[in-house]
Amino acid sequence: MKTVYTIGYEGTDIDRFVKTLLAVGIQAIADVRAIPLSRKKGFSKNVLRDRLEEVGVKYLPMQMLGDPKPGREAAKAGDYAKFRTIYSSHIDQPEVASAVALLAAEAEHMKVCLLCFERDPKTCHRMIVGERMEPYGYSMLHLYGDDPQRYIRNRDRLHLTAQAAA
Repeated sequence: MKTVYTIGYEGTDIDRFVKTLLAVGIQAIADVRAIPLSRKKGFSKNVLRDRLEEVGVKYLPMQMLGDPKPGREAAKAGDYAKFRTIYSSHIDQPEVASAVALLAAEAEHMKVCLLCFERDPKTCHRMIVGERMEPYGYSMLHLYGDDPQRYIRNRDRLHLTAQAAA
C-alpha cells in the first residue's frame, strides 16, 4: 500500500514545518485549503510556494478539495458530525472526486503531503481527502510540524521509503 501524508500548520512556524517535511522526505505539498491564505507568517499560498520551492518541495494548489464555508463554520462551532456530512457531500461531487483522482495520480510519482491548518487531522477535512484516496491504494500517515526531530529520532519506526532515508 502507498502512503499519503497529511500535516496541519497550527502550532508551528514555517521553519519547523519545512524541517518536518524534509525530515520525512516529502516531495510535494497538496494545499487542500479552500482559501490558501493565512494570518500565520509563511503559510499564505505564494509565500509558502516560494519557500517550498527553495528547498525542492513542489507546491500543488488543490483549492477544489477545500472545505466549503458551511463545513468550515460547522467545524469551527465544534459540530464535527455536521462538518463531516457537509464535506463528504462536497468531495463526492464528480468534479471534486476527479480532483482526488488527480491527486492520487500525482502521488504515484512523488511523496505527497496534504496541507491544511488544523493540527489534529480528526478535525480537518484532509482526513476525508485521505480516506477518499484509499480506493487508489493509499493509506494515511499524519505528520505534526512542531518537532521535526521526532521524525529523525524515530526514522526506524516510520514507513519511510529508502528515498526519504537517504
